[in-house]
Amino acid sequence: MEETFWSLLPPFIMILLVLVTRKVLLSLGAGIIVGALMVESYDILATLERIWFSFQNLFYAEGAWDIWSVQLIIFLLLLGILIAFLTATGGAQAFGQWAVNRVRTRKGSQYTTALLGVAIFIDDYFNSLTIGQVSRPITDRQNVSRAKLAYLIDSTSAPVTVLTPISSWGAYIIGIIATIISTHELTELSALTTFVQMIPYNFYAIAAVLLVFLAIFFKLEIGPMKKHEQRAEASGTLIDPENPDVPGDLKGGVKENGHGRVYHLLLPLLVLLVTTITMMIITGIRGSEDGVTLVSIFANTDVNLSLVLGGTLAVALSMILYAVQLGEKTNFFLVTWEGIKAMLPAVYILILAWMIVAIIEAIGTDDYLVGIVEEASLNAAYLPVMIFLIAGVTAFATGTSWGTFGLMLPIAGSMAVELDPTLLVPALSAVLAGSVFGDHCSPISDTSVLSSTGAGSNHIDHIVTQIPYALIAATSTILGYLAFALTSSLIIGLVVTIAILIGIVLLLKNK
Repeated sequence: MEETFWSLLPPFIMILLVLVTRKVLLSLGAGIIVGALMVESYDILATLERIWFSFQNLFYAEGAWDIWSVQLIIFLLLLGILIAFLTATGGAQAFGQWAVNRVRTRKGSQYTTALLGVAIFIDDYFNSLTIGQVSRPITDRQNVSRAKLAYLIDSTSAPVTVLTPISSWGAYIIGIIATIISTHELTELSALTTFVQMIPYNFYAIAAVLLVFLAIFFKLEIGPMKKHEQRAEASGTLIDPENPDVPGDLKGGVKENGHGRVYHLLLPLLVLLVTTITMMIITGIRGSEDGVTLVSIFANTDVNLSLVLGGTLAVALSMILYAVQLGEKTNFFLVTWEGIKAMLPAVYILILAWMIVAIIEAIGTDDYLVGIVEEASLNAAYLPVMIFLIAGVTAFATGTSWGTFGLMLPIAGSMAVELDPTLLVPALSAVLAGSVFGDHCSPISDTSVLSSTGAGSNHIDHIVTQIPYALIAATSTILGYLAFALTSSLIIGLVVTIAILIGIVLLLKNK
C-alpha cells in the first residue's frame, strides 16, 4: 500500500478510542481491524486473513518459531506465578513491614524507586519488571498511587538505558551507528565513541530522569496524576476504583502465610537478578564472534532467554520456600493459577500491541513519517529539533522505540552528512530523544505496558498520567534544541533545557 496521510488513520483511531473509552483491548482491536481493512483494500476475507497472520507471525513465521516473543510471554507468566508465591509465603507483607521501619516517608519510597531505576540500567524490560516487584511493597505502605509508581519506573527505564552504552539498548544503537559510519565512510569515527558523544545531546532522556527527582522533591502532581495521588494519600486507595483491572494484581483466593519472613521475598528476587544478569553475560559471550568486549556482550546477549531462566529458578525457589513453610496455606495449584490469571491482561495487551505494530508497518505509517523528514527543506541548524519531533510522532504512532531507531537513525545520519557533518552527533541523538518521548506517550509501547505491569497499575491510567510529565520534558527539549540551533553550543542547549525544565516545575508547583 502506498504511504499517504491516510496511513495515520489506524493509530489515530486507536489513540482516540483509548482516550475516550479507556478500554485498551477494544481500542487496539479497532486499530488492527481498520488497518487490516485498509491494507487489503476492504476485502473482508483478505482482511480476516491479514489479522490472523499478524497474530500467527508473532509466534511462527517462515517455517520457524519466533522464540523471542514466546519467551517474553513465558517470562510474564512466570512473573505472575512468582508474585503469587511471594504473596502466599507472606514475604511481600514481611518486606513491606520491614521497609516501613526504614523508609518512613512517601518521598523516601519514591526516591528508592527512582534510584533503583537509575542503578538497574542493563535492559528496559528487566528494569521495569524487577523494580516494580521490589518497590511496590514499599510504595504501597506509604500510600503512593500505582499510577505514580508506574511513572517512576517508566521514566527511569528507557531514558536511563538509552544513555548507557553497556546495555541492550546501547549495544543495538551502537550497531546501527557502526553501519552509518561504514556506509558514509566516516573513517575518523568509531561507533562507541560516537555513542558516548551523543549522550549529552540526548536532552529528553536527561530531562525525563531529572524531572522524576524534581517531581518527587517538589511533590509535583499535575493533570490526572493529582487525582490519583490525592486519593491514595487520603484513603489508601492506590488504584482508580473505576478502572480496577490491573496486570499482576491477585484477585483473591491467595492467603498470606502468617510465618512470612523478609527472605521469602528477597531470596527469589535475588536469584532472579543474579541469574538473569549472569545469563545475559554468558549468552552475550557465546554470541560474540569477533572478540569479546562489554559492548559485544550486550550487543549479542539474549535478554528474553535470560529472563526466562532467571524467572524459572526464582519461581522454583519461591515454591520450595512455600512448600516447607508451616501454618495454613492456600492450595499449591490455586496459587499458581492465580498468578497466571493475574498476568493475562498484560499478555493480551502485549499481543495486540505487537499485532498493530505489524499492521502499521504494512500500511506504511512509519515510511510516510520518515518521508516527511527526507522531503523537508530546512536550515541545517534546525535538523535536531525537527528530527526530535518526527521521531516522537513515529514512536508514538508505532509504539516502538527500537523500530524508530532502525528507521530514523540512518535517515538522520544521511541528512546530517549531506547538510552539515558537524551535526551528525546531535542529529543521531535527537532520534534517540524523540523515540523515547513518543514511546512514553504511546499506549501501544511494550515498555509502557511492562512498566504498568511491574507497578500493578491500570495501563491506560499509567499512560494518561505520564503524558503531562513527558510533555514537560519534551517542551524543555525542544527549546534546548532551538537554543543549540541558534548558538551551535552543546552547553547552552543543555543549560537551556535544564533551566526551562526547572522553571516549568517551579511554575506548576506554585499553582
